Amino acid sequence: MPVRSSLIARAAALSGLFAAFLLSGVPADAAAPLRAHAAARGKFVGAALATGPLSGETQYRSIAATEFSQVTAENAMKWDATEPSQGRFDFSGADAVVNFAAQNDQQVHGHTLVWHNQTPGWVQGLGATAMREAMRNHITQVVGRYADNPAVVSWDVVNEVFDDSGTLRTSFWYDTLGQSYIADAFRAARAADPDARLCINDYNTESVNAKSTAIYDLVSSLRQQGVPVDCVGFQTHLAAQYGFPSGFQQNLQRFAELGVQVRITELDVRIQTPRDAAKDAAQAAYYKNVVDACLAVTACAGVTLWGFTDKYSWVPDTFPGQGAALVYDEAYQKKPSYTAVHDALAGGGGDTTPPTTPGTPSASGVTATSAALTWAASTDSGGRGLAGYDVYREQGADDTLLGRSPGASLTLTGLTPATQYQVYVRARDGAGNLSPASSTVTFTTPSGGGTGGCAAAGAVQNQWDNGYVVQPVTVTNTGSSALGGWTVTFTLPAGHAITGSWNAALTVSGQTVTARNLAYNGSLAPDASTTFGFQVSRPNGDTRTPPGYTCS
Repeated sequence: MPVRSSLIARAAALSGLFAAFLLSGVPADAAAPLRAHAAARGKFVGAALATGPLSGETQYRSIAATEFSQVTAENAMKWDATEPSQGRFDFSGADAVVNFAAQNDQQVHGHTLVWHNQTPGWVQGLGATAMREAMRNHITQVVGRYADNPAVVSWDVVNEVFDDSGTLRTSFWYDTLGQSYIADAFRAARAADPDARLCINDYNTESVNAKSTAIYDLVSSLRQQGVPVDCVGFQTHLAAQYGFPSGFQQNLQRFAELGVQVRITELDVRIQTPRDAAKDAAQAAYYKNVVDACLAVTACAGVTLWGFTDKYSWVPDTFPGQGAALVYDEAYQKKPSYTAVHDALAGGGGDTTPPTTPGTPSASGVTATSAALTWAASTDSGGRGLAGYDVYREQGADDTLLGRSPGASLTLTGLTPATQYQVYVRARDGAGNLSPASSTVTFTTPSGGGTGGCAAAGAVQNQWDNGYVVQPVTVTNTGSSALGGWTVTFTLPAGHAITGSWNAALTVSGQTVTARNLAYNGSLAPDASTTFGFQVSRPNGDTRTPPGYTCS
């Protein structure tokens, strides 16, 4: 097959406005669609498209064509759609998406070649030799069909290969072929299209956690072996009722430093329905935070929304009582989240209205060096959305910023033992406006940091509807002599259960959890610290987390 010289050559083959913006970086008019502003920043903005409304609804087609520079087939390129029975291929849905993209100067990201879901039963029942051959043939046929089409520039080669604990998922792929199927899939895709960008894609990887670290290690290892992994996709299905993933931008950057491209592949932000102004504002802030993180990382190619209208969203069927996750409502009206994405890409906006005053913070789990704060959330009506909170220590004319949080809680660390703190909170919006200060909460840290001269403080790193990850739990020697070992106890809310842990040995009695050091992290010099983490399952809709940690 002819080999194109580069991905830029593919982009140049796309005529019209998008290619011109992509290659020139010319600023877009303020009223321009999302794709123009994204291209002016050197990024794409995409949407997953459903073939039903794409063929049958004029308004759906118009928005899809006008606003987005990249499209992904929501289902039409998956295995059950393209090869429902062995050797019988059906490209009708995939072709419809690719042809639409070509007509509208858009790029196509192929999704997805090897996944444990939406793969026909005939594949799952094969023996090892036959399964490996079926996988290679499927990739060859599907990727090869579009190898000479300048619109199709990238593929999700393998999708969701890890559990949240960071172990390889025990799918039929892994059970039959072992880990080698991952490298085999990438090599087959490269052979089918030498110029396509090849990606690994997964969810719950926005923060530095057990799962994202497992993917980081896998990508590093595969690339060292010469396996052609070109990019990492972060699905980024978020929920506005939980805290925004911590360290998202930094996590994107650490993957970029492996030499791969990163991209947001399936963005949506669900809320607990029905909608109201406060939920819309929180959702808009999350959308802005994601776009800002991508803009700040040079290797982040762009952001793809998993759909664009609430009329056709997967969320309500999967998460009862939740929805309204996208940037257009069911009547194709733009929501505050659209404005947040637009203004973040445009880099401007005339919002001068500050958020409302946050509630008075409350302090719990106070140790010699840490305290957990929570407060009632602010709202923002200025259009740019709520961006987060700043937590200050009141000290007269020179108040100290103690920390920042995307949501209405923060665990303070690094506090001074035997010290009184008066703390207040201010909210920030996407335009940089600050709210008035909340009332203060006063607390005093104990001396010595707790029994045995140690203290522990945990931070919730990532949450989803029926679970969460606490990482790091930081254990610090607050005494004047070395520790030979440590024990941390905490209480899980009723109905919560430990599903995994790392860097500590956990035992559970009722809802009380005891974490003990392992052989390699028990010895701590004065002021030294170590960390561990754990993962918890919980009932849907229960947003509680452990209230505090005791170290001995």
